[in-house]
Amino acid sequence: MPSPYRAVFASPGTLGFSAAGFVGRMPLSMMGIGIMTMISELTGRYGLAGTLTATLALSAAVLGPQVSRLVDRYGQRRVLRPATLLALAAVTGLLVCAERGAPDWTLFAFAAAAGCVPSVGAMTRARWAAIYQGRPRELHTAYSVESVVDEVCFIFGPIISIGLSTMWFPAAGPVLACAFLLVGVWWLTAQRATEPVPHPADRHSGGSALRSPGLQVLVVAFVATGAIFGAVDVVTVAFAEELGSKSSASWVLAVYALGSCLAGAVFGLLHLKGEPSRRWVAGVCAMAVSMIPLQLAGSLPFLAAALFLAGLAIAPTMVTTMALVEAHVPRSKLTEGMSWTGTGLAVGIALGSSGAGWFVDAHGAAAAYAVPGLSGAFAVVVAFLGYRRLRRPVPTREVQRERNSGRSEDRTEHVA
Repeated sequence: MPSPYRAVFASPGTLGFSAAGFVGRMPLSMMGIGIMTMISELTGRYGLAGTLTATLALSAAVLGPQVSRLVDRYGQRRVLRPATLLALAAVTGLLVCAERGAPDWTLFAFAAAAGCVPSVGAMTRARWAAIYQGRPRELHTAYSVESVVDEVCFIFGPIISIGLSTMWFPAAGPVLACAFLLVGVWWLTAQRATEPVPHPADRHSGGSALRSPGLQVLVVAFVATGAIFGAVDVVTVAFAEELGSKSSASWVLAVYALGSCLAGAVFGLLHLKGEPSRRWVAGVCAMAVSMIPLQLAGSLPFLAAALFLAGLAIAPTMVTTMALVEAHVPRSKLTEGMSWTGTGLAVGIALGSSGAGWFVDAHGAAAAYAVPGLSGAFAVVVAFLGYRRLRRPVPTREVQRERNSGRSEDRTEHVA
């Protein structure tokens, strides 16, 4: 392991919570695509499959930040365990109804209830931020580690989920995703030494983290980015099925994630100077441009090569996003702020997967790659319009006040 990565894992407990976060994040790449594959296997209706996946993502977008806000106030262990049990109960209901051919409304009801699933990635990133507070180089590498973990999940998650659902039984992928979530959350919350200190209500300045203008830009841009991801997933599965090899969609999507994983690993070794906001805008533009070759896809090998190149822009953009969130969001609301970016992605995935599903049904898979192309163009527009807000972190005084307060508390505890 390169020395920057050895350095960030030198702090006690970091390897443990990072490993638990990896397990707990596997459902991020398995649940949506697994439910979509299950519904398409059982009914053959891509429109229903995409809309159901969109419902799950939208529900997570609404409920996820509220769960994270409770985490900021009461701690990870007290909030994540009951939230996870509620989410798993709802997913179980969804799977049972789908297998028994229940009316569509029951599927949507359970999908909406499953949205209280915790954002495990936000929880692990909050732990890194607490450990390396005020040390931007270490945080850059740590966030790169998290990005690599995300992409490793997206490399293996779709392969496992689609493979199990197509070769074993339709609900196999979502069932295994539930098991990963349960084990990961319990393992993570059992590690109390690295859990960030809660910030009770009397220490909050009031209002949501989303009041930050900079965070608003990031969230809206992530809606467009999520639409890219959701549309690419749905269209790729349909494209592979049209070519007579539906199960091949898993390795094609894995190549997409592999490109991002490699880029994230290299990005973590770099200590770049200059404004993060400029790097972020450049990353968004790169993601948008990388959607152009997909419009020409005529075979799975060509599509895999195009998606690998497209993946190279993802992880560096995500790493830079987390640095910008930390700069624009008060410490007492950091978990919530990171969850809001996940909410943007979830909303985008919902819109992208739903729109792409209906586009596939109406015009075919190859034409549906226009959906991620248009989403990329929208992301570029948002990035340029919001660039000024990202250059000026609005809550600087509040962030500094909380950091100074944290240092004072640390010194008091040390003396005690």
